[in-house]
Amino acid sequence: MIEIDGSQGEGGGQILRSALALSIVTGKAMRIHRIRVRRSKPGLRAQHLKSLEAAAHISAAIVDGAYLDSTNITFEPAALHPGNYRFEIGTAGATSLVLQTIYLPLSFADRPSKLSIIGGTHVRWSPCYQYLDWQWAHYLTRCGYRLDLSLERAGFFPQGGGCLQASIHPVGEISSLRLMERGDLRDIRGVSIACNLPQHVSERQRKQALGRLKTLGCGVEIEIDTMSAFNKGSILCLLAEFENGRACYFGLGERGLPAERVADHAVDQLLAFIESDGCVDQYLADQLLLPLAFAEGASEFRTSQISQHLLTNANVIRAFTSAKIELLGEVGESGTVIVEPAN
Repeated sequence: MIEIDGSQGEGGGQILRSALALSIVTGKAMRIHRIRVRRSKPGLRAQHLKSLEAAAHISAAIVDGAYLDSTNITFEPAALHPGNYRFEIGTAGATSLVLQTIYLPLSFADRPSKLSIIGGTHVRWSPCYQYLDWQWAHYLTRCGYRLDLSLERAGFFPQGGGCLQASIHPVGEISSLRLMERGDLRDIRGVSIACNLPQHVSERQRKQALGRLKTLGCGVEIEIDTMSAFNKGSILCLLAEFENGRACYFGLGERGLPAERVADHAVDQLLAFIESDGCVDQYLADQLLLPLAFAEGASEFRTSQISQHLLTNANVIRAFTSAKIELLGEVGESGTVIVEPAN
């Protein structure tokens, strides 16, 4: 039984998600205590509980402590069961985080799986659908993982109700990554979307972003698009393509926040990345550790920022595997990540 302190490092739900994935892949039972104890609402929230339930379903696990607000759980996986699954969070909890809990073990199954996850697809503190599709899935595909994503319906805070769909296919050889020098900025593309809001909202988001990015000296194209949704919400998402990499950032609308500030949030993050020497954005750096821990060879990449999430995720991986993860740099600054897979 592997013991995990859920309050270590940044002390968030990522510890739970990574530990669940690793427990299933390695077949090692685990116990997590002090889950999110430093948060304003400690313990399992709806999206964490659904991640736990999803992990248990695909692995026929024996689970103790699976209830809202629980700060301690035990998880003992049995056999991996690929198949067709539908998971409803019941709130605007992040569908992307449930997906990121179970895609890795399902990738090692002997047949494909199809997932429908109902909840929030565009909510704070989690990757939105466009980020998953443009950035996360892109790099997973480069490594050899095989998954297809689609969005049936968007879900915004507070109602949720969005539907993220994923097809996950058995993985073959997993390639390492070397992303140390991003090269010149080639172009920026993006999308501005407003759901159940006046058309001028998406137009203002687009105009603000174009105005601020025109000084970069590269092509910039931002489309105005639509998404089906039950409730109101907006997003502006930007993808910067470099010679040897890409970076993706987004801003989400919320009540009382002008459309221009939504665009500014995405642009500010992208400009900060461009000013750094990173080849991988700080969010992707964190999300690459798990898949690269099972690659055929060592990986090395330069990230725009070493985050506390990154350090914590590395510690969880070390608890389950013999993978060696080296982080060169200070928290909050750019740095290099080296991942030597488990034997």
